[in-house]
Amino acid sequence: MSGENEFPAILYNWLGSEDYLSLGLLLLAAAASYVVVRFVLGRLLKKATKLTETKWDDILANRGVFGHLAYLAPALVLYLGIDQYPGIADVVRRIISAYVAINVVVILNRLLSAGEDIYLLSPVSEKRPIKAFVQLAKLVFWVIGMVVVVSALLDKSPWGILTGIGALAAVLILVFRDTILSFVANIQIHTGDIVREGDWIEMPECGADGDVIEIALHTVKVRNFDKTIVTIPTHKLIDGSFKNWRGMQDTGGRRIKRSLLIDQTSVRFCDDGMMARLHRIRLLKPYLKAKQMEIESANAGLADSGDNQLPVNRRTLTNFGTFRAYVKAYLDENANVRDDLTVMVRQLAPTSEGLPLEIYSFSNDTDWVAYEGIQADIFDHLLASLPDFDLRVFQTPTGRDLQMLQSRVNSTSDANDDAGGNSGQEAAN
Repeated sequence: MSGENEFPAILYNWLGSEDYLSLGLLLLAAAASYVVVRFVLGRLLKKATKLTETKWDDILANRGVFGHLAYLAPALVLYLGIDQYPGIADVVRRIISAYVAINVVVILNRLLSAGEDIYLLSPVSEKRPIKAFVQLAKLVFWVIGMVVVVSALLDKSPWGILTGIGALAAVLILVFRDTILSFVANIQIHTGDIVREGDWIEMPECGADGDVIEIALHTVKVRNFDKTIVTIPTHKLIDGSFKNWRGMQDTGGRRIKRSLLIDQTSVRFCDDGMMARLHRIRLLKPYLKAKQMEIESANAGLADSGDNQLPVNRRTLTNFGTFRAYVKAYLDENANVRDDLTVMVRQLAPTSEGLPLEIYSFSNDTDWVAYEGIQADIFDHLLASLPDFDLRVFQTPTGRDLQMLQSRVNSTSDANDDAGGNSGQEAAN
């Protein structure tokens, strides 16, 4: 029983029986100050920022600068009222000072972020970004804040602590180099939201191409799509470069960027027969109607001489240009292609492997299997449509192509031999 009464007795001797009520009232006043500042003054201030035409006060409110000031109110009440408890006043003041220092650093960081947002409203920000300077200032504030916190808790001069830290820094860096690098990298990763668990990242130098399954102090684990696990040192994500596909997943559209290689010898002007056939293609009717009016207007001033009737001397459609228009119309109508993102059909520089026609668009499904199906359906259709435009796809000759060519050569040679033999026989007769 004596043990059970020991702690209340110590507390009784420490505070005094008459101080329990006043201490409770002091704590209640501190809590009330937080409620008043956060939920009363804070809301009034937020409404006031919405009434103004300027944007900087809205940015400050959105960044939580005004809201975080409420955390200083109870600290101020406790700091002013703790004098009546001399037994614990010194310890409580140290704790309050450390608490205030941390909150001041947080407020300064929020101010820096708000300042960066305000700066981004200026056209100058596109040429002179300040993100790196803001991050450096935040780091300096945190270092200074931690020194102030330690000095407040230990009741020591900050300069003395800095001197001790300087002497100890060399040993710590040598012994805990990897840990320090990983710790700093973790701060940068989480502060900058560089990578999260569940993100698909691609880092070829480390053999990583899959989903992040764990972010620890020293390592980041990635499960590749072949189900292997790759372990990457955390600081490598900061020291090197990697591709994070989160932006694609957040946008909801996955890029399709693939080319058809067209045989350049199949590109030609459209004659009357081809134009009649192309007019039967539903997706091409608006394009052909507009182009026909444009071409007739351009050719109206040409005389009806023989030379002007040549397609090369007139505005004339080509089968390849018309096919490009058809592909663009097909993509615009395709429900699996995002029309709010870039949709482009472009001709790339000719190569020895053909004339590339590149399709650049975005599918409306980022799932890998669905995306590959959408992409395959598009190119299946386009490949099957090429003969309607008298175009041929280019491909390197295979063994079967060479066999067919040899068969034709042999057939031609046999036919010539037969023709020669018949001619000799007729001459003899």
